Amino acid sequence: MSGLKEKLKNLPAEPGVYFFKDAARKIIYIGKAAVLKNRVSSYFQASKHRDPKTVLLVADIADVDWITVASEVEALFLESEFIKRYRPKYNVDWKDEKNFTYIKITTEEQYPVVSYVRRPLDDKATYFGPFTSSDAVRRAMKMLRKVFPYVTHANLPPRGCLQYHLGLCPGPEEGKLSPREYKRNIRHLMLYLRGQKDKLLTQIEKEMQAAAKKRDFETAARARNQLRDLRALGQQMIFGDRESFDLSRDQALVGLADRLGLRGVPRRIEAYDISHISGTDNVASMIVFTDGVPNRDQYRRFKMRLRGNDDFAHMREVMTRRFGGHKRPGLDTESPPNLDSRPGLIERWPKPDLILIDGGKGQLAAALSVLDELGVNIPAIGLAKREEEVIKRSEESGEGSERFEVIVLPKSSHVLQLLQRVRDEAHRFAVTYHSLLRGKRQTKSVLDDIPGVGPATRKKLIKVFGSLRGVQQAHQSELANVLGPAKARVIKEHVREFSGAALKPEGSNKP
Repeated sequence: MSGLKEKLKNLPAEPGVYFFKDAARKIIYIGKAAVLKNRVSSYFQASKHRDPKTVLLVADIADVDWITVASEVEALFLESEFIKRYRPKYNVDWKDEKNFTYIKITTEEQYPVVSYVRRPLDDKATYFGPFTSSDAVRRAMKMLRKVFPYVTHANLPPRGCLQYHLGLCPGPEEGKLSPREYKRNIRHLMLYLRGQKDKLLTQIEKEMQAAAKKRDFETAARARNQLRDLRALGQQMIFGDRESFDLSRDQALVGLADRLGLRGVPRRIEAYDISHISGTDNVASMIVFTDGVPNRDQYRRFKMRLRGNDDFAHMREVMTRRFGGHKRPGLDTESPPNLDSRPGLIERWPKPDLILIDGGKGQLAAALSVLDELGVNIPAIGLAKREEEVIKRSEESGEGSERFEVIVLPKSSHVLQLLQRVRDEAHRFAVTYHSLLRGKRQTKSVLDDIPGVGPATRKKLIKVFGSLRGVQQAHQSELANVLGPAKARVIKEHVREFSGAALKPEGSNKP
């Protein structure tokens, strides 16, 4: 206890995230603070009004550690990331995961809606979180809404809402902003939430200059005001998930380096996963964790050129495309563009300190075979889902033979929790891209089969209704307003036949 008291004396008067640990040095609670010294010290001060849960927590605390950041808002988002990774018992037991808060931004409406939910769904919306403090998130978003006004109601009211008159809603019901302009505004908001503030400022400045050249002074003024407001927020409003801190304080990264025998802490970890259904819409994901937290602007996705249901072949393909230097015929990637005249991806993207493969010995062997062939010396491991075993190449492996070492870590291990977090994020990103491609393919095939519906009509339908689902759910009268009664009748019949759903009667709320 004397060691804990000495640590408490050294707490900084800065914002940050703190970690309470038990006698076994296991993290039992993670919190954030505007002033670490005041917040952490308050747990150890006598108080008559302390609730029983806090009494239990304090009784279990044997050690404390912390990470300082630039602002309270940074601490808010970093706290969320560490809770997802470590799942401390007091955070989870005190507040059921269903009570965490997520920021949800829809994607399929003409005017995407920003809302707060308790649990994310597989509904193609974009989610940010989870966050333990609903009040803190709402306060932060209230500040951002002044810069990027957004819609919060799924059904537009007949006239301008109160938020519109307060300058917080762009007023789509008043026709003040086109869907295209509003979606651009939402993209700006999402860039900011992803921590890409510099990229956002550059983009808005370019849009302002372009609008001024076209003598569109209203748009230019709006962009100028956004730039002014963003810069006025200053350091207090950085919604990044890439924080700079003392890596020696991150037990998971230090433990990972020790367990794998790495030369240093793996600052950049790249993880890969393959996703498909019965060999169709094959994709691969590459996600990046920098200093132990997601670095989302470094994520990349690959559309596989090799056909069929062969995860090993697809893993070899994505490794070749990532580390193969100059472009190889027939192999390209979504972002950034891969041109023959430019250096390969290995030269243009930072070199990882560690590669994590979502899979067992087969997937890891496929990846290692490509790395060996290309002469790329980067440590690579696999994480098998079923037993959560860490697979690495054995030091006894010789030429022509591949041997693997299986590392079994306890479920409470910080190292395993970090690897699981990275692996699960790679899987999520791959599945999301696969679902997107599958949806596009299905939409294209259905609308392509409708007589009299050409490329221009398809484009118009998707633009107005957002997706195939939007076309399916539209009333025949809504289709008629866009394309005319005759064509609307034909489209509705074909879409109904595809979906297996009956035509929804006008004015009915029944499915």
